[in-house]
Amino acid sequence: MVIERQAKHTERKQSGFSFKVMSLGFKFRDIIRPRKNILKDAGIKPGFHVLDFGCGPGGYILPLAKIIGRAGKIYALDVNLQAIQSVKALAVKNGLSNVETIISDGVTGLADANLDAVLFYDVFHHLHKPAEVLGELHRVLKPAGFLSMSDHHMTEEEITSRMTGSGHFKLLRKGEKVYNFSKVK
Repeated sequence: MVIERQAKHTERKQSGFSFKVMSLGFKFRDIIRPRKNILKDAGIKPGFHVLDFGCGPGGYILPLAKIIGRAGKIYALDVNLQAIQSVKALAVKNGLSNVETIISDGVTGLADANLDAVLFYDVFHHLHKPAEVLGELHRVLKPAGFLSMSDHHMTEEEITSRMTGSGHFKLLRKGEKVYNFSKVK
């Protein structure tokens, strides 16, 4: 069973055609650069509770589910209702009972210190209120949790300065394809 949360949000509309084109582009991307390799680079482990912030059509959901197993939990958050519907359909089709969707532009509705990891891939440059979003992600991460980030619209310097400049995160390590940030206590 797929659970859906509706957090305080402003839904962004995208045409059905535009969403289908974007989803098709992501499928080609995933063939060239498999998502499982990025998740391994990030350090996702079995049993993790993970938030896929800006999940889109769900490219990370299946490889993430394979890594975390049934003991883990996936929260898929997006502002686009079509993305949420796509993730829900993917979860149902593949019998994933540990996927919960959240339609929101930043507020998760999750409990404090609930997550082992946040996937924050190619979304930072879209944020209207980045400080508020980073505060929310800091709140929901466990003390030893991490935020794994990449954004091909930003330079390495922009990524590290904007993430650490919030006062919520510090650079933990730079992987091959991702930057991991730990919580500042």
